[in-house]
Amino acid sequence: MAVPTTEVTGHQTDIPGLLIFDVTLVGDERGYFQEKFHKGKLVAAGLPEAFNVVQNSLAFNKKGVTRGFHAEPWDKYVSVVNGKAFVAYADLRQGESFGKLVTLELTPEKAVFVPAGVGNSYQCLTDDLYYLYSVNKHWTPDAYEKYSFVNLADPTLNVRWPIPLDEAILSEKDRNHPVLKDVKPMEV
Repeated sequence: MAVPTTEVTGHQTDIPGLLIFDVTLVGDERGYFQEKFHKGKLVAAGLPEAFNVVQNSLAFNKKGVTRGFHAEPWDKYVSVVNGKAFVAYADLRQGESFGKLVTLELTPEKAVFVPAGVGNSYQCLTDDLYYLYSVNKHWTPDAYEKYSFVNLADPTLNVRWPIPLDEAILSEKDRNHPVLKDVKPMEV
């Protein structure tokens, strides 16, 4: 009898290097099991082999919390342990794909690889969102100065947030990020 195992399938997006992964669950009457990060399976599905995780972080949020757009100077692998999120990615890197947007719903069966310089944001669609991300460089306070940001309500990106931003929970910093036309593209 074959033992079921997590399967991973990768998909390219309109943003170069931004990858979406379908990650199956193996379940029965007890619940389910899933390999949230299996480097061999992810590399076979398209993850850059050079991506080496040095830090895992977990954010717990309630419905309506909206975070971003933050483009960090490192790569990030994002998944959801529980709940659902609407995610939006904007390319903030210098080059012809600057300003490209990709959106999707993130559930425990989806994961995303976000290359350095791609702005990432998310909106919690459930009260029990556990948002897990792994990075290949440690966060430090001085690294924040190297981020690029764009406003969640930018008219050029025109993100269709499931929960309108005037009803969402945002930080004051996120409310005041610049619009895309005023963003200096990140060099990575």
